[in-house]
Amino acid sequence: MAFFKRKKKKRVCVVGIDGVPYSLLRRFVRDGTMPAFADIAAKGSLSKMKVTLPEISSVSWSSFMTGANPGTHGIFGFVDLKENSYKMTFPSFKDLRAPTFWDKLGEKGKKCIVINQPSTYPAKAINGVLVSGFVAIDMAKAVTPVSYVEKLKGIGYQIDIDTQRAREDHHFLFRELDRTTRAREKAVEFFWEKEEWDYFQVVITGTDRLHHFLWDSLLDEGHPYHHQFIDYYRKIDSFIKKVYDRFEKETGGDPSQGEFFMLSDHGFTLIKKEVYLNRWLEEQGFLKFDFPNPESVEQISEKTKAFVLDPSRIYINIKGKYPKGSVDKAEAEGLKNEIKARLEGLKFEGEKIIEKVFLRDEVYSGPFVGQGPDLVVLSKPGFDLKGSVAKKEVFGKTKLAGMHTWDDAFFWSREKPKDDLNITDLAEIILKKFE
Repeated sequence: MAFFKRKKKKRVCVVGIDGVPYSLLRRFVRDGTMPAFADIAAKGSLSKMKVTLPEISSVSWSSFMTGANPGTHGIFGFVDLKENSYKMTFPSFKDLRAPTFWDKLGEKGKKCIVINQPSTYPAKAINGVLVSGFVAIDMAKAVTPVSYVEKLKGIGYQIDIDTQRAREDHHFLFRELDRTTRAREKAVEFFWEKEEWDYFQVVITGTDRLHHFLWDSLLDEGHPYHHQFIDYYRKIDSFIKKVYDRFEKETGGDPSQGEFFMLSDHGFTLIKKEVYLNRWLEEQGFLKFDFPNPESVEQISEKTKAFVLDPSRIYINIKGKYPKGSVDKAEAEGLKNEIKARLEGLKFEGEKIIEKVFLRDEVYSGPFVGQGPDLVVLSKPGFDLKGSVAKKEVFGKTKLAGMHTWDDAFFWSREKPKDDLNITDLAEIILKKFE
């Protein structure tokens, strides 16, 4: 990368790496897979971090950029229900109810460059540049200012890989990962040179895609894609080094001139089984449908007491809140406790699969808590919770190899953060660097 010299001023640079566990980075530091990251890690504090629940990217990244939990920022999952309805809706950046920390920086006159940030589509104007990441579908609506759209297209920029094809064709997966990584690097170089900035951020999302499809290849040295998995991380290590070295060169490694951070939005582990919670509720008598072979929760009957939205959110079918509500508010607490107790005893081949079932108020706070699920389920590692209503069994397996974890994300900073770090703490950490 070639970069221009910058004027002296306090700046912050952040590299996000989607779905990278603390435990995996520790391994790659020890075994030499990521020598550049190992050098960086030795200069600061590599910390294990928890994320908000459910442990999915839309919720975690929304919590990172607002410094708030879903009860305050209003994003509880990739899908939600329309008000007083069972119809699905897909929350977008327009539905985020709390300001991002770069909004706050912009109010203070700080210019921000944010590249490939998930859950910011459609992009909205900031004091600087925003390039939306997953799940952006139209480049013209994913970039602000829009004058940069054609330039990004010109350098071969793409928002994401073709995940459907990559799931079936792993040779294609690695080609796409390489191409998107090169495109991110070109975008970083372009905006670093083109714009004056106070805050600069880029997110790598290819790691998450690789983990979902080929986490098993990491664990098995004899796997046909094991070496390609490791090689991809070496390329990510090179990417990190280029950004870090340039930032350190321009700031002289002086904390009064600049701070560098890295983070992930959740961890990862191997899937043993998928767990279809709606099917479990049906077996337990809490969920009923008007006819066989349902396709969505829109088809539940008036006898339903509870239902699930992906991945682990249980909603009590309250009278007055939902069109076919069957549960009086006075009954709801007892019902929640009954479902919680039964779920926490659920086993697969003699092994308990649920770590804990949280009541809503245990994990959420803020003005939009009432829009969230009544219960949030946290599984034990290896048991991937799903909300499908079409499954005929409680336990199943798909072609995916990896699943998210909530307590194995990472954060790197020069200074050691507080113990029991949560992703909601990071916005304040970053904002304080500009005080």
